[in-house]
Amino acid sequence: MQPTPDINYTFTDEQLARLTAWGEVRRHEAGAVLSAFGERCVDMLVTLSGETHIFIDSPTGPVRRGWMERGQFAGDISVLTGASVMARTLMGKAGEVLHIPFARFQRLLVEDSELSDIFVRTLTARRAFAVSSRSGALIVIGAPYDRQLFALRDFLTRQGAPHAWLDPESDPLAEPVMEAMGLARADLPAVVLGAARVMRQPDVDALAEALGYGLLPDEAEVDVVVVGAGPAGLAASVYAGSEGLSVVVLDAEAPGGQAGSSSKIENYLGFPTGVSGRELAERAAVQAQKFGVRLAAPVRAAALEPRDDGRYALTMRDGRTLIARAVVIATGAQYRRLPLEGLEALEGAGIYYGASALEGQLCAGAEVCVVGAGNSAGQGAVFLARTAKRVHVIYRRPDLRETMSEYLVRRLKETSNITLHPEAEISALHSNGAARPEDLRLTAVTLATPGGEVRLDTPFAFLFIGAAPFTAWLPGRIARDARGFVKTGAALTPDDLAAAGWRRNRPPSPYETSLERVYAVGDVRALSVKRVASAVGEGSVTVSDIHAALAQMGAGG
Repeated sequence: MQPTPDINYTFTDEQLARLTAWGEVRRHEAGAVLSAFGERCVDMLVTLSGETHIFIDSPTGPVRRGWMERGQFAGDISVLTGASVMARTLMGKAGEVLHIPFARFQRLLVEDSELSDIFVRTLTARRAFAVSSRSGALIVIGAPYDRQLFALRDFLTRQGAPHAWLDPESDPLAEPVMEAMGLARADLPAVVLGAARVMRQPDVDALAEALGYGLLPDEAEVDVVVVGAGPAGLAASVYAGSEGLSVVVLDAEAPGGQAGSSSKIENYLGFPTGVSGRELAERAAVQAQKFGVRLAAPVRAAALEPRDDGRYALTMRDGRTLIARAVVIATGAQYRRLPLEGLEALEGAGIYYGASALEGQLCAGAEVCVVGAGNSAGQGAVFLARTAKRVHVIYRRPDLRETMSEYLVRRLKETSNITLHPEAEISALHSNGAARPEDLRLTAVTLATPGGEVRLDTPFAFLFIGAAPFTAWLPGRIARDARGFVKTGAALTPDDLAAAGWRRNRPPSPYETSLERVYAVGDVRALSVKRVASAVGEGSVTVSDIHAALAQMGAGG
């Protein structure tokens, strides 16, 4: 059994009887493999007699992590999502196991709320335990300031994938693992997947494919495609899925969007002590998948085109296509880049656009600067101040209260190791001048201030400035404002609708764009309030309009 009750549950005989109707009882002899490392869309396995054992296939050999007795079940969140499993389940003692196929397990989660709550709570707790213990079959090896390593670790962290990181310079386990897997320093960064597979210098897309995060069938047909898995997109998917619509959610990176990089959101309703953006996104993603929503990331949308039958074809950059009766655009906005020489080369090597636990770990004990005057900048500065030697907050306005919540302004001014630099901006970046890109590092920044130039010796700069919408991939018929944000509802003019070929004898609903049954919610929408709570509200309320439009479409109206 698992060591704590939070990550295990034993079904009663009555519950087992209900579960049996969803699957097939099979007898297995000791040693039989029930699921292998890397398999996708595996069965939910409930032990009825004997024992099932859980093994991690580490580079140094198999390690047993737990065992299941009568009424207990194997797996973690990957059993719910269909992603690659990171463990091996085999029969420790001969007996019977209930196999619930992946598709039927998805139906069970929707149709039996009691059993669904048990599965989701336990599977989520197991994943959280695995992440916090930093152990498992997935190991990332590389230098801490390698930008490629940072991208891989950032992706895994935002996906909630349990993994261990080994620094080849300081971790005593790095050398034996590298030797066992035949890795040289030139192969780094590397990802070790169990005992049999190693990926040398993979990019994020290759790692995502290996783990089964971005898989989608080509030409799949669904009721709703949601593009963007930030708060607005996840809210839309949860409500649409709970209403019985078939939903696919795509994201170019990982669930959470811009909010996912927030270290702590303190003014979100229902969380009096605050909640990190990543935790909020993880909970929302699991909630959506519980209702049968398919979430794929990283997957990048490339084009949206209406079809003759009234549906829409959404094409991804890799050429795959999804067909949908309705589309929700929730692609959000990204922080703008500073127009500084050498910026791009230093991204991930001193320049960052989010302040999560991963970045906080990197800059412990260092001088740090945060650029921006919004709530995200304030939250990031307060968070980084916990571990950094000093945090310099740089902003062009004379008063932070013009753009930042009062509670954050007070927090900044009351934190002893935070220094405010009003009416200032970064005018130059300085690096160590390394010839090899992987060795390049930020070393200092120059500030332009009312009193003249000031040099800050800091290897870390976090940028939270302005917002540019992700709308370049959208067709010209979708009306946008002068800054590129999507116009919806009452913001659409008669000229906008005429140019788009609007044919309905009704006006667009509040979040509908100039194309019928295409909606925009959250930060990507013109005139939206750039707050997590408002994004969630927009995503949830637009589902009623989707239902009405789909009903009208089905009636041929």
